[in-house]
Amino acid sequence: MGDEVHGMTLVRRAMSEHRRVVLALAIALGINVVVYVAVVYPLSQRVANIEQRDRNAEEQLLAAQRDHAQAAGTLTGKDRAATELASFYKDVLPSDLAGARRLTHLRLAQLARESNLKFLRSSFEPVSERNRTLTRLKIEMVLAGNYTDMRAFIHQLETSHEFVVIDNVQLGEGAEGGPLSVTLHLSTYYRDTASENVAP
Repeated sequence: MGDEVHGMTLVRRAMSEHRRVVLALAIALGINVVVYVAVVYPLSQRVANIEQRDRNAEEQLLAAQRDHAQAAGTLTGKDRAATELASFYKDVLPSDLAGARRLTHLRLAQLARESNLKFLRSSFEPVSERNRTLTRLKIEMVLAGNYTDMRAFIHQLETSHEFVVIDNVQLGEGAEGGPLSVTLHLSTYYRDTASENVAP
């Protein structure tokens, strides 16, 4: 107890002897608090806001760069698709009706021969649709032979380079003990350049 009283006395004595220093320190502390509240804290908040805006701007820039890259990829993809389509029209599809008939008739007859099938008959019918770039050539083909050879023929047709679509296959029984008959409904396409050049 005596030590506490003695310590308090020393503090009071020091305060009274160094009143000016203590008062100056208190005033300086008060000024520091006021400066912090009035200047430093708002500036720190403003800096934090600027940093947040910078982060947002960086994220928006990255998003814009991704969008640009995606758009450039789309344009590249469109260019590639247009090139491939032009190549498909030029190198794969027949250029006209005569070419389509010649290609399919000769090639189908050759595939039938290679598959040991008898070529009975075929018919062709061009089908034009309005506002379409391509004309469809419908083909009906009748063959005769055994089941294994017909499967081989269909496989060769599906894997050939010619663009021929199998629309339907009708398998019929031949005469008793005779070969099977198959009716194939096929399609190919060609560009009807004559109708494209006709003025509307």
